[in-house]
Amino acid sequence: MACVKILERLGHKVVFPERQTCCGQPPHNTGYWKEARKSALRALDIFEDAEVIVGPSGSCIAMMKDGYGDLFKGTEHETRAKALAAKTFEFTQFLVNKLGVTDLGAAFPHKVTFHDGCHGLRMLKAKHESRALLAKVKGLELVEMSEAESCCGFGGTFSVKFPKISTAMVEKKVASILETGAEYVTSLDASCLMNIGGYAAREGLPFKTIHIAEILASQEA
Repeated sequence: MACVKILERLGHKVVFPERQTCCGQPPHNTGYWKEARKSALRALDIFEDAEVIVGPSGSCIAMMKDGYGDLFKGTEHETRAKALAAKTFEFTQFLVNKLGVTDLGAAFPHKVTFHDGCHGLRMLKAKHESRALLAKVKGLELVEMSEAESCCGFGGTFSVKFPKISTAMVEKKVASILETGAEYVTSLDASCLMNIGGYAAREGLPFKTIHIAEILASQEA
């Protein structure tokens, strides 16, 4: 909803196809490519006529931009997958690199730290865009954590298959967050924030999680 609010405020018409489902990343990452192709083909059909596709998830966008190329390589849908990838953007990269916008007139007077999700950072190379946007938010103090680029331990099915390793990873991430004294941790990925937030809630830790789009849409005095 925050993404829609921002894009409409910038003068764009936003369409949310209610038939859309998962991008297919979980089965793709687990090796079930036949099942992943079903979800991906559905996405190709639903989004094919869109002028631009924007998503608030680094991992989902990475799948659509890069993963679909693997899934459909050498098939009749390869050209369609490449066309979709070319017009698909992660939300912050769309704002900064495509629209040339960094100042959204947002206000969020809190101390914030940033978690670089794996897919957004390593596959999309999304790093500076989030910082450029947060730098323009009135009242926001960004404090970088030492483990900003470390995995939070979620990894979709990874956290289910290897729960002990996943927990050790999120513990390291949370320790780094706590060192900053931040009130909030933000990211491009809701899945990372869900994992970090879930651990923090269980342990009764003092910080909260918030998606960057919610900060950028905020008008908090």
